[in-house]
Amino acid sequence: MSLDSDLMSEVQFECSICLDVFSNPVSLPCGHSFCQACIGGYWDSTDLCLCPLCKESFQERPKLRINRSLSEFAEFFKKKKGGASGPEQPCAKPGQVACDVCTGPRLRAARSCLVCLASYCEGHLAAHSARFSKHLLVDPLPNLEDRMCPKHQRPLDLFCKSERTCVCVQCAKPDHRGHTVVSVEDAVQEFKTLLRKSVTEVHHMIHERVRKVEEIGQSVELSKASAEREAATGSQVIGELLSSVAAVRSRLTEAIEGQQRAACRRAEGLVGDLNHEICDLKSRNADLDQLLHTKDCIHFLQASVCGFSSLSALPHMKDWSDIAVHADLCVDTTRTAISQIEKTLKKLLQKLSESELRKVQQSAVDVTLDPSTANRWLVVSEDGKQVREGDREQDVPDGPERFSDCACVLGKEGFSSGRRYWEVQVGDKTDWDLGVASQSANRKGDIEVSPEEGYWTMCLRDGTEYSACANRSFTLAPPARPRTVGVYVDYEAGQISFYNVDARSHVYTFHGTFSGTLYPFLSPYLSAGARNSAPLVISPIGIEIGTAD
Repeated sequence: MSLDSDLMSEVQFECSICLDVFSNPVSLPCGHSFCQACIGGYWDSTDLCLCPLCKESFQERPKLRINRSLSEFAEFFKKKKGGASGPEQPCAKPGQVACDVCTGPRLRAARSCLVCLASYCEGHLAAHSARFSKHLLVDPLPNLEDRMCPKHQRPLDLFCKSERTCVCVQCAKPDHRGHTVVSVEDAVQEFKTLLRKSVTEVHHMIHERVRKVEEIGQSVELSKASAEREAATGSQVIGELLSSVAAVRSRLTEAIEGQQRAACRRAEGLVGDLNHEICDLKSRNADLDQLLHTKDCIHFLQASVCGFSSLSALPHMKDWSDIAVHADLCVDTTRTAISQIEKTLKKLLQKLSESELRKVQQSAVDVTLDPSTANRWLVVSEDGKQVREGDREQDVPDGPERFSDCACVLGKEGFSSGRRYWEVQVGDKTDWDLGVASQSANRKGDIEVSPEEGYWTMCLRDGTEYSACANRSFTLAPPARPRTVGVYVDYEAGQISFYNVDARSHVYTFHGTFSGTLYPFLSPYLSAGARNSAPLVISPIGIEIGTAD
């Protein structure tokens, strides 16, 4: 027999399970032969006892004996092949998929077959591919039995879209009738299409976040530059203030020293006059004392009679009783100096307020009032920019968002981050409230306007009494009557500030911590006849308005 014919006939001695030359072959009652270990392993993996080739089933597992003749032929062909083995292949390590055909050391699997539900090393894969070229091969997979229908022992090659589960052909007909059933390959392609869409969306989300990271980085750089400018401005202002204080201090010292020198000169003049009078008095006293001690009686009487009137009369001297040099010379000098510093400080504060107002106006937003929150006695204009007390109660539905008793209204757009600024024209109104309110603040019955209750507001009463509303209100004294009030909110910094826009000055700032959504808050208060009937008006700001970050 030639070598070619030997090799061709070798196929007749290969096990259809392991696709290798028989090892201890046994024959089934149907006539097909398999390796003893292969058929035993096959039956161990299934509840049915049938032939892997012809599918003939047996009521009980047959008692199998080794086919000696077939075994001898198999050994002959094994020896014929001799040492023609290829390069040594690696054995499967823990965690790697092993070849299901190897009977000795199990080599690492190169591919798995979804039809045979077995994994093959490089050597056994070549034989499998030569015989079953149309079988579906994939990368090595563990637990291939999970890809078999446990009920019918058929491959799970269909997918039920209705129940989103893999099924076999036999499951699809009775159990999934009326369902949308497609092949596993079509289902995979459909899911891959969805996944590609998700991948695209995720990439877009990643791109947006990367862009936001860059934007935040740029903001940090701008913040650093702004901080440097602010530090420089602050240093300049403090420098100006210190220079002014130093100049005032110098002038104060000079003034005090000048007053001291003047006092010394005056004291020296007074002492000179006194000393002159003392000399005159001492001379008069010497003349009198000499006459008093004269022993010649005739001479004493003649001298006394002739000069008594001039000697006995006291000389005309200056009245020194009300003349004094005071120790405390500088009664108002220091106060005058401090007043000069105060004027300088007010000028610097005014400059800072103007700069601050320009900065906060960059966070301007377009505020529109929400009629659904307005008290029934309030009238909100159609454009949502004005609110006033009406002549009668409005016929509007009540709701949890509407103020029931207090003449208040909120803005439509709330915010829970970033910076916001808006302006309200108060004109000549005698009473009003402005500020912000939290979404959770009470709106029913009498409300307490304080930060503890979710309200941060500034108010005017009786045309003159300004205050920052809190449990313990702070009386405010703006240098000029505001006709337009600016409201600035920095959510993250916990800051709410009020500005007199007309005077370009800061009025008051609340500091705290915010949680939840905040809304612009306005109250035109009661009309009190015509005295307070003018509306509160959301004022347009003379810069580009946008959404603050």
